Amino acid sequence: MSKSTPLIGFASLIGFFAFAWPLFISAEQVENNGQAKYLFLALMPVALLILIIELTQGDLDVKSLAFLGVLTATGAALRIFGAGAVGIEPIWFLIILGGRALGKRFGFLLGLSVLFASALLTGGAGPWLAFQMMAAAWIGWGAGALPKFEKQRVELIVLAIYGFFAGLIFGALMDLQLWPWLVGADTQISFVAGAPILENLQRYFVFHFLTAMAWDIPRAILTAALITVAGKPILNSLRRSMRKANFVTAHEMKQKVVL
Repeated sequence: MSKSTPLIGFASLIGFFAFAWPLFISAEQVENNGQAKYLFLALMPVALLILIIELTQGDLDVKSLAFLGVLTATGAALRIFGAGAVGIEPIWFLIILGGRALGKRFGFLLGLSVLFASALLTGGAGPWLAFQMMAAAWIGWGAGALPKFEKQRVELIVLAIYGFFAGLIFGALMDLQLWPWLVGADTQISFVAGAPILENLQRYFVFHFLTAMAWDIPRAILTAALITVAGKPILNSLRRSMRKANFVTAHEMKQKVVL
C-alpha cells in the first residue's frame, strides 16, 4: 500500500467535514466564527503532505513526476483563460482525463497540484484554496475510479457525463462551506445554526440554485463539451506516452520484483 493512501483517506475525511461544517456546527461555534478557519488549517497541511510524500518518498518514479509536472503546468496555464469568466474553467476536463488515463491516485494528486499551481500563477491563493484543491482531487480520483469500458466511445460518453456532474458538484461544494457567511440572517435561505440537518439542507439548496447556477451550468457544459471534442486524442496521447515510457509507480515496480 502506498504511504499516501492513508493520508488520502484522512484528508478526504477532514475534507468532508470542512465542506459540510454548516450542517454540524452549533450556534455557539458560529458566534465564535472559528470553525471554518480551523478546518482550513487542518486541511491544507494534509493536502500538501500527500504531495510531498508522493514526490519525495519514491511512490512516484521520475517518469511519473514528469507526467505530473507537464499536466500540472498545462492545467495552471489553462486556468488563466478562465480567470474572471463566468463558469469558463477549462482545467476540469484535463484533471478528469489525466485521472482517467493515469489512475485514481494520480488523479487525486493532479487535482491537488493543478489547483495549487494555478492559484499561485493567477494570484488566487486564499482561504478557499484548500477547499478547491480537495474538491479537484476528489474529481480526479473519481475519474480514475470509474470502471473500465471495452469501447472508447462508451468511455468518452461516460466521462462527458461525469464531467458535467463534476462541474456542478464542484460549485455545490464550494457554496456549501461559504453559505453561512454569504447570506445575512433572517431570510428564507439563511443558515440557521443548530437547526435540523434537513432544514438547513433545504435552505442551502434554495440558496445554491438561486445564486450559483450561472457559474455551475457553464462550467459543467464546457467540461462535458471539451471531453467530447478533445477526449479521444488526449486520452490516446496520454496512454501512448505511458506505454512508451513504461509508466509505473515505484510501488508497483517493487511488487513486480517480488513476484
